This record gives sequence, structure tokens and C-alpha cells, in this order.
Amino acid sequence: MDWTRAVDAYCERTGPDYWSEPVNALTNLAFLLSAAVMWRRCAGLATGRITGRVLCAILFVIGIGSWLFHTHAQAWAGMADTLPILVFILAYIFVANRDFWGMRPLYAALAVLAFFPFVALTLPLFRLIPGIGSSAGYAPVPLLIALYAIGLRGRAPELARNLALGAGLLVLSITFRALDGPLCTALPGGTHFLWHLMNALMLGWMIETWRRHRLAGAGRGR
Repeated sequence: MDWTRAVDAYCERTGPDYWSEPVNALTNLAFLLSAAVMWRRCAGLATGRITGRVLCAILFVIGIGSWLFHTHAQAWAGMADTLPILVFILAYIFVANRDFWGMRPLYAALAVLAFFPFVALTLPLFRLIPGIGSSAGYAPVPLLIALYAIGLRGRAPELARNLALGAGLLVLSITFRALDGPLCTALPGGTHFLWHLMNALMLGWMIETWRRHRLAGAGRGR
């Protein structure tokens, strides 16, 4: 594979220049801001502080990776963009299994592996949605969050509501990502930057959802 191969995937990019996607690049600052805000909020946790900060650190790296992709626009930068997102998803699933479902760490880690057959089963269905394009690759994630929300609504209704809100934010975020190409003629700058802003909000909210659950558990003496 040619890791220096140029990638022109978004409406805003009009050439190979470093600043060909200024809005897409600069809106990655939202990830860094979200990570910084949640880093401070997780500092007050009596237990689980390390977990919170690990999630925040991954969120920070997501912003850096996306910046690299929207400036360098090469295959290696594309990997730097997508890999941290996958790491965050897997890390959050582990944390959710352990802290939301009460699994032991080993079982929580093993259950993370179920994410891959889940994606293999659902991704072909999402690819049938007209106009979704490459954004179909992200679509199994809000579905999984929604399933967690449904499963937890009896034992932790507030947590379930917060997860459902996270799923809704991600659906909106994916919608903006999918519309970048189709709306390019009408909106020359595209809508991909809204994917960044909404994703930064959504990922920060998912960390906040976990933080609130930890605080509620500590208040009950767990």
C-alpha cells in the first residue's frame, strides 16, 4: 500500500495544499476542547479517575489524527484519523461493560470482541441506505449505544436516557458526514466540519455520561 497516496474525500478540499481544508482542519480544535473540559471534570472522581483520563486522552488523539488527515490528506493520515476512533469505541465498550453492566474486567474485555461480529452483521444493512456512502461504517455504533440504553433502562433509567441522547447526537453527526458530498454543489464548503463539531460534543457527552454514572454509584456506596 502506498501510504503517501493523496486522498481527496471531502467537499472542501480543492487541491493537495496543506490548507486546502481550513474549516475541516480547524474544527478539530473542538475535540481538543472537549477532551480538556472532560479531563477537568473527571479530576473530581474519587474512583475511576484514571479511566476517565484515558478516555479523554484518546479523545484528544482523535482531534490530532483528524487534523493530520484534513491537512496532509494522505493514506497514512487517514489511518491516523480512523484508528483512534476505533480505539475509543473499543475502550468505551469495555468501560460500559465493566461499569454499566457490572462485568468483571476479564469478561468485560472478552465481551468487547462481540463488537466485530456485530459490525459484520449490521454494516451490510446500513450500506443499503441511499446516500449514506462511507458513513455506513460508523452507523453500527449509535445502534449499539441505543441497544445498551434499551437494556439498561430498567436498572439505570438516567444512564439509559443519557446513552440514548448520545446515540441521537451520533446519528445527527453521521448525517452531516453523509451529506458532505451530496450537498457539495449547494454548499461548496461541505458539511463535514459539522461532523467534527457534533462528534466532539457527542464523545464528550459519552464521557460525561460515564462520569455521572460513576458519581451516582459512589453516592450509593458502590
